Amino acid sequence: MAPSSVLRIGTRGSPLALAQTHTVRDFLMTAHGDLAAPDAVEVVVIKTTGDKVLDQALADVGGKGLFTKEIDEAMLSGRIDIAVHSMKDVPTWLPDGIVLPCMLEREDPRDVFISNKAGTLSDLAPGGVVGTASLRRQAQILHRRPDLKMTLIRGNVQTRLRKLGEGEVDATLLALAGLKRLDMATAATSVIEPEELLPAVGQGAIGITCRGDDKRTLAYLDPLNHAETMVRVTAERAFLEVLDGSCRTPIAALAEFGADGALGLRGLIARPDGSELHATRRDGAAADAVAIGRDAGEELRARAGPGFLDSLTS
Repeated sequence: MAPSSVLRIGTRGSPLALAQTHTVRDFLMTAHGDLAAPDAVEVVVIKTTGDKVLDQALADVGGKGLFTKEIDEAMLSGRIDIAVHSMKDVPTWLPDGIVLPCMLEREDPRDVFISNKAGTLSDLAPGGVVGTASLRRQAQILHRRPDLKMTLIRGNVQTRLRKLGEGEVDATLLALAGLKRLDMATAATSVIEPEELLPAVGQGAIGITCRGDDKRTLAYLDPLNHAETMVRVTAERAFLEVLDGSCRTPIAALAEFGADGALGLRGLIARPDGSELHATRRDGAAADAVAIGRDAGEELRARAGPGFLDSLTS
């Protein structure tokens, strides 16, 4: 067993996951003198089911919880103390005993378009093939461009860019935040504004989980939490919770603070084929983040009508 002075961070092994984990490690070492010593913070790489199964859509093999299941198990068994996650990969409900007390300041939440054949999504020729593993991206693209063809493309950032370069697809989409953290932002052909493609819930935010009864670790994480990011993502996840979001449900949301300090939330749900899309907006105080998210979700659930979400998850 590791000495009690060691803080163990669990993470997936992709280049992006490791980059995010090293950022968290550096913040911890800067904020706490006792963690600045060599080997005081240990990074533990955990292979998840989501990393192993790359030839099927996440919806067909259990959803985005496949990126956190093994990490959660390691935490509950005491093998790790904290875990670093991309917030868009964190399931709507956390396992009993695990809490999410900390988020780092959010990076740019927008998606990017990457192609060797067109400068923007609008410029892509009719019949163009877009590779994505995201039903959220697929539904919104097909809603605007039903003439395009969608195909499954999974794997880490490097794998997707390689498949694009080999001509498997004409274009793909990635989160700008991930490219920035990998110092690969120049790979983007163009940035897509939220008005055209609303991001995933939590996109661009890094979340850190730990055991709810681990007071030592909670104290370590407290100074790292970015309050504004926590409020924004909390509103988005409240929206998602009402809609029982899974990888079978195209759901998007983005909460932002306006110049007047008010919290604004945009959200949408859609059919995977883009044939039907419902969107809404809510504005209010930061203190009402959960209520804002839930109210927006309830509106879209009612507008979509009975059976809409059931038809997506069956």
